Amino acid sequence: MADTLKWTPAEVSKDVPSAARIYDYLLGGSHNFAPDRAMADKLLAVQPNVADIARRNRAFLRRAVLFMVDAGVRQFLDLGSGIPTAGNVHEIAQRAAPGSRVVYVDYEGVAVAHSQLLLAGTEHAAIVQCDVTRPDEVLHAEDTMRLIDFSQPVGVLAITIGHYLPPDSDPSGVFARYRDAVAPGSHLALTHLTDDFTTVQGDEIVETMKSTQNNVFPRTREQVLDLFGDFTLVEPGLVTTSQWRPEPAVNLAFNPEEDGLYAGVAVKS
Repeated sequence: MADTLKWTPAEVSKDVPSAARIYDYLLGGSHNFAPDRAMADKLLAVQPNVADIARRNRAFLRRAVLFMVDAGVRQFLDLGSGIPTAGNVHEIAQRAAPGSRVVYVDYEGVAVAHSQLLLAGTEHAAIVQCDVTRPDEVLHAEDTMRLIDFSQPVGVLAITIGHYLPPDSDPSGVFARYRDAVAPGSHLALTHLTDDFTTVQGDEIVETMKSTQNNVFPRTREQVLDLFGDFTLVEPGLVTTSQWRPEPAVNLAFNPEEDGLYAGVAVKS
C-alpha cells in the first residue's frame, strides 16, 4: 500500500480510466487501477490486437529516438510522455549518447508522480506537469528552459498524443507552435491513430474511450501529414509503426494496417 501511495497523488481519480494508465497496462506495467484494466479489456473486445498496437508503437519510439541521436540530436521534448515503462526516452538516448537531455511533459497525475520518482536524482531529465495544448507554458516551464537549448536541434516526440487533441484545441496550431520553437536540424516524430484502415474499428474505439478521461479523435493520412507542417519527412515517409525503418530481425509477416497508427519522422530545414 505504501508503494502505491507514492505514485497515487490524492487528487487522482481512481474511478475514471485514463489513457496513460490503460497504455501502461497494455504494455505490461503495474501503475494502473481496476477501472483502467476493465477499460483495456473493453478495448481488447473491440480491437483484439490493441496490445500489439501499443507494443509496436513503443518499438517505433525507440527506433525514432536512436535515429535522431544518429542525426546529432542530444535533447528531447517528449509530449504526452505517459507513465514511464521499460525503454524510456532518457534511457535510450543516454545509452546511445551520454549526456543527452530529456524533458517529459504530461498532465496525468500518476504519470507525473511516477516520473518524478523515476527521475529523482537524474541530472539530465525532468518531468513538466502541463497540458501539451498549451505550448507556451510547456516551452517556458522552468525545467524546459533549464534542460533545452532552443538554439540547438531538438527531438520533439509526439507519440500517440495527437489523437487525444480535440478539433477545438486546434491541433494544427498546437503542433505549429512546437515546430516554430525549435532550431533547424530539429526532428519531429509522431504516431497517430487513424480509421483509414479497415482493420481498425475506429468508431467503436472512439465510443469506448468516451467513458475515460481522454476522448479519441482518429485522423486521415492527410490530416496527420498536416501536423508535420513544412518539416521534411525522412524515408520511408508516413507509414505505419512497424513499417518505419524496422530492425532486420523483426517479423513483419502481417498486414501493416494492423498497426493501427500512422508513424513518421520529419526534420526542420
